[in-house]
Amino acid sequence: MTNQLSAQTLSEAQSKELLRPYGVAFAQEYVVADAEAAVHAAERMAGAVAVKLGGEGIAHKTERGLVRLGIRGAAGVRGAAEELLGLARPEDGDVHLLVAEMIQGQRELIAGLIRDPQFGPCLVLGLGGVLAEALEDVTFSALPVDRPEADRMIDRLRQSQVFTESFRGEEPIDRQALVDLLMGLGRLAEERPDVASVDLNPLIVRAGRPVAVDALVELGGSAIETGLIQSEPDEAIRDRFQPLFHPRGIIVAGVSSHPGKFGFVTLHNLMRFGFEGALFPVKPDGAEVLGRETLTSVEEVPDGAADMVFVCTPNRANVALLRACAKKGVRAAFIASAGYGEAGAEGRALQDELVAVADELGILIIGPNGQGVVSTPARMCAQIVAPYPPSGRIGVASQSGNLVSSFMNYAVSTGVGVSKAVSLGNSAQTGLAEMLEYFAVDPETEVALTYVEGVGEGARFRQAAARLTRSKPLVLVKGGASGQGARAAASHTGALASDDRVFDGVARQLGILRAPTVEEAFEWAATLASQPLPRGRRTVVFTTVGGWGVLAADACAAAGLDLIPLPQTILEQIDTMVPARWSRNNPIDLAGGETRETVAEVLELVAGHPDVDAVLHLGLGIQAGQAEAFESGPFYPDHGLERITQYHKTQDARFAEAAREASERHGKPILSVTELAISSPDNPGPAAVRSGGRVCYPSAHRAVRALRALVDWAEFQRR
Repeated sequence: MTNQLSAQTLSEAQSKELLRPYGVAFAQEYVVADAEAAVHAAERMAGAVAVKLGGEGIAHKTERGLVRLGIRGAAGVRGAAEELLGLARPEDGDVHLLVAEMIQGQRELIAGLIRDPQFGPCLVLGLGGVLAEALEDVTFSALPVDRPEADRMIDRLRQSQVFTESFRGEEPIDRQALVDLLMGLGRLAEERPDVASVDLNPLIVRAGRPVAVDALVELGGSAIETGLIQSEPDEAIRDRFQPLFHPRGIIVAGVSSHPGKFGFVTLHNLMRFGFEGALFPVKPDGAEVLGRETLTSVEEVPDGAADMVFVCTPNRANVALLRACAKKGVRAAFIASAGYGEAGAEGRALQDELVAVADELGILIIGPNGQGVVSTPARMCAQIVAPYPPSGRIGVASQSGNLVSSFMNYAVSTGVGVSKAVSLGNSAQTGLAEMLEYFAVDPETEVALTYVEGVGEGARFRQAAARLTRSKPLVLVKGGASGQGARAAASHTGALASDDRVFDGVARQLGILRAPTVEEAFEWAATLASQPLPRGRRTVVFTTVGGWGVLAADACAAAGLDLIPLPQTILEQIDTMVPARWSRNNPIDLAGGETRETVAEVLELVAGHPDVDAVLHLGLGIQAGQAEAFESGPFYPDHGLERITQYHKTQDARFAEAAREASERHGKPILSVTELAISSPDNPGPAAVRSGGRVCYPSAHRAVRALRALVDWAEFQRR
């Protein structure tokens, strides 16, 4: 929620006066009234000066041409001052001249403060000057921010090395001075809630220290309320979600005899996938469905036999339904019914009533307008569509039902399973924040995976995500990053979308791993659920052919991984194993010189070396692919084809197993890569990776980005 304050833009001089007590260093300057005073001010400073026209009604001087730079001599200053005074407009109010020393420096930053509608006050740091908008190299951190986080903001800039390293003869920036400035802006935000924004652009780096040559402060705007709640104990959260994910029995309200109806599909899926509890299908006419008797009303359900209801009934019947279910002991409801908040004012009123009644009855509700809920530990597939994923350790929560299906389809295809999956629908009562808090304390979940379009109250989201990422990774893919996407998200869920750059900054603060696509989001989550964490970024690529290794090396460089020189002991050992034509470098390319045991031995050798943190194994399944061609052709099994076919298949499966075993033995990630994971998933190579509970990546680039997610999470945990 926000409270509106009256808006006011301060002049440059007023802005600087407000900011100086907060540790912002400004260029030497004087505020004067006329041209002669400007000349006298310039005489007090050595070298060229800048002359600007300021006033209470002047906010954007550069756009209006109200700045003159590099002015020398009395005549030059007088002429510039008179010219600028002549450009004043009536709406500028009382105007004045600013005469400032020219700061020499080749690097410019922008720093400031904004109040985001979702996340409240945020620090801003980016590349500044006239190209700030074009470059868009900027990062945000939501307050409160400590000194380590302020320091990390510097490294999050894409071009950070321009400031953190020597540049064109200029020394690196004084990081502590820049951190001091950011911390001062944070203190300003806390002490002056009337400050809506601060814009320091440019900050010129002089002798390593940032000096502000311009400032713009806006007062008023919106004061953001926190939205925080008192954190519940772990056991209280688990108890609240117990009937949703481990119900003793489920009432299916609105069962239909028609296979195309939600009520039919839900009952079918619960029965088809072996739900372990009792089922109570309710159908007003009591007709048999799927060979099972139905009840004509909730009143026929035995008291205490069901603690969850899956609702497929019309929206206007659902308040009475909840009251009837509560009398039977129901404590959780998944509401698939539509026509609520997504359907306009009348639907919003129905939704508000539904939530109020659920709160009164002590019922946790998911939805309305949702797709379903899955709990593999309970063999519960309570949803209106397929699939049902394999059991695993990934908890899924999504603001879009079809994205839940996408994640579960990837679980089916990779073999890396899911613990819980929830389509949040309209999130009327229980939303993303509550689900993240549950995943944080759920012993059956190791990694959280979510699709989000908007986070609602930003402070509440931060509170929940921070609780989760203290111990478990959160992989997130966000819709609405572009302007068009944001409009589509608003029409889809009604979610208010924060500036995507602010969201990205907050995600980095919290250690959230933000994936660019749905496919990679699942792969990252599956990697985190199945691979050991690396101790660092030192990576070795092991490939059967050179081209893949070259591309993998490029991908490692782009991802910020260290493709280390091959350690001498590894090089010397491989020299004894294969002919001299091998690459003798990283990437390791054996150039076809390997024998029956070589691949497994090299995997063990590399994984066991103390200077190696992670391994990419490329080219799995090639020989087994040829074996499949032999086996399916007209010449099989003669001509020696039967024997070589079996050999190739056995070897590729063995190489996959060797990679997993070496990874587990040495506690280091080894990622297996082959496009056959997609083109021929039953190939013994990728099939063995899958049966071992790991992802077989379809490209080196996808594997490298998944490895970088592992590295980022490991580094966040070490912090």
